[in-house]
Amino acid sequence: MTSAPRRATKQRATKETTIDATLVVDGTGQTEVSTGLPFFDHMLDQLGRHASFDLSVAATGDLHVDAHHTVEDVGIVLGGCLGEALGDKVGIRRFASMLVPLDEALIQVAVDLSGRPYLAYGLEFAPDTPGLGTPPFDPQLAEEFWRAFVTAANLTLHIHRFAGKNTHHMLEASFKGVARCLRDAVRIEGGGIPSTKGSL
Repeated sequence: MTSAPRRATKQRATKETTIDATLVVDGTGQTEVSTGLPFFDHMLDQLGRHASFDLSVAATGDLHVDAHHTVEDVGIVLGGCLGEALGDKVGIRRFASMLVPLDEALIQVAVDLSGRPYLAYGLEFAPDTPGLGTPPFDPQLAEEFWRAFVTAANLTLHIHRFAGKNTHHMLEASFKGVARCLRDAVRIEGGGIPSTKGSL
């Protein structure tokens, strides 16, 4: 473990949304999430719990217009929290990957805490796929969340579907997969920076 707690708190306020979030990397998976989108809350809860991050998110947004602004801005704030909390990344494992099943769904996730933002996203949903929850969470918004998250956190993330038919199962497996990869990648297992460049 590092001597200083790896944590960050950030706020973001625009004409469209107000977001307050705290992320503790070396936590126990305690979460408190409220975004106005119950399914999205469920996904963020999975992210915190399976990463063993303590995570609190309070978001209000123009859901009467669209859920896009809220989902994207939460990604920006949480990604920023993770990037700040990791600091110089001394001693981290850096890389992680895994396959995550959830019933018929099988999702592959790979993470590199590289300092280079890149998202490869292989979960395709038809435009007329029903939303999840009330108010509805458009499944295509998950990609927008992850794109915002990786850009703000400066990490590389690959999410790909090997199998799956149920929308809920595929999305939940992807959030759990990212969570478990982050849990592995942030682990302290050395004393230096895991890069030949000397910095991440």
